[in-house]
Amino acid sequence: MAARQASIARKTKETEIAVKLDLDGTGVYRIATGVGFLDHMLEQLSRHSLIDLEVQAKGDIHIDFHHLTEDTGIVIGQAVAKALGDRAGIQRYGDALIPMDETLTRVALDVSNRPYLIWKVNFTRPKLGDMDTELFKEWFQAFAQNAGITLHVENLYGENNHHIVETCYKGLARALRAAFTLDPRSPHAVPSTKGTL
Repeated sequence: MAARQASIARKTKETEIAVKLDLDGTGVYRIATGVGFLDHMLEQLSRHSLIDLEVQAKGDIHIDFHHLTEDTGIVIGQAVAKALGDRAGIQRYGDALIPMDETLTRVALDVSNRPYLIWKVNFTRPKLGDMDTELFKEWFQAFAQNAGITLHVENLYGENNHHIVETCYKGLARALRAAFTLDPRSPHAVPSTKGTL
């Protein structure tokens, strides 16, 4: 089996980001974005998906965290798409229902190469730590668009904003883990009647 690994670097006037990942890893991570809460969420993504993930990012966070958050989603998504190659042999679909104390979140996805985001998540606080809660949708949108994934994220209920967003990332991780798993019954076929994704 060919290694499902990728490295992507992106540099703009606003951010400089380097990502390295291995879809068949063990959940080892090294994350440094300069935004503590974003680091925490990307660590959850790696650990629960079993994707080895290295992210080194810096940007114009003296303005706000928007550019860094969005661009991190872009580059991780691009690295996922590159590592997947033609997407042959994958299970393609994944879903997860993630509880965390009083919170329950559902994530479902299709690694279809037709990016789309449905985001049904509301927050009652404008910030978590120093991070604007509105930026989490921006990250998921950028990730889905660049990874080529149809992604539905719905918080069914919850009160604690930290729990709500953490279940979104853990749900994404678990759904990706299922979708990226190679199908032993069809290890070389693209999972589509079209013959391509």
